[in-house]
Amino acid sequence: MPKAYEQIADDLRRSIREGERKPGERLPSETRLAERYRRSVPTVRDALRLLREEGLIEKVHGRGNFVRRARTMARRTNLRHQWEKDRAREPVEKRAQTGATEHDTGLELDDLVFHASYREIAAGQDLAASLGVPEGAALVERTYRTRCATETAPFSLVTSYLVRDMVAENPDLLDETKEPWPGGSQNQLHTVGIEVDRIEERVTARPPTPEEAEELELPRGTSVLVLRKTSYDIRGRVVGLSDIVLPGDRTELLFTTPLERW
Repeated sequence: MPKAYEQIADDLRRSIREGERKPGERLPSETRLAERYRRSVPTVRDALRLLREEGLIEKVHGRGNFVRRARTMARRTNLRHQWEKDRAREPVEKRAQTGATEHDTGLELDDLVFHASYREIAAGQDLAASLGVPEGAALVERTYRTRCATETAPFSLVTSYLVRDMVAENPDLLDETKEPWPGGSQNQLHTVGIEVDRIEERVTARPPTPEEAEELELPRGTSVLVLRKTSYDIRGRVVGLSDIVLPGDRTELLFTTPLERW
């Protein structure tokens, strides 16, 4: 026999999923719900907590509980890398028309808010080993956040690394004010004579850190996907490394592998 708070949660969940309660709609107060279900306010609170943990509702301080609006989904496919390479040598006017986020979400450029920040750091043990450079080597750490203009949470948390000496020939690659860069990282590398040959992506899942959960506005209990992207050039060198944290409630990873015909 379900507990009382589970029965309340079941009824509210049904009303949300069947569309009786619309995204953004405010739920009745805890007192009103307690009267409706003839249960105590603490029992109602337990039911609402369950729905918040499932990501169906969200609590706004001082205003109450609201049906959670669906976030824009992002479908990240491994075919995006060839798409980016095909564009890397196109004229800037064509490269500026669309980018990877638009490719993943179906949104237009004007729908997005973008932020980038750069800083120079010394390579620690992990980054040095991954990039094939000595510990202490100068790296350009680049942090990116892109969100839908109608939402407050970014699609992902991106931290990208370049070896400074490898890209310093083009000072624009050290300047965050040049972002957003038409054509993305493959075009950036192309400007210093680097052609990307292959990209390796390793994906794991884990609970978010408190900071990640807050920035991505994750419902309680939602995991994140952690993607490490390593780019190799035609000489076999590691020419770029990115650590990407993706929200598990609105990210789809699609892997397509073309096979040669017999």
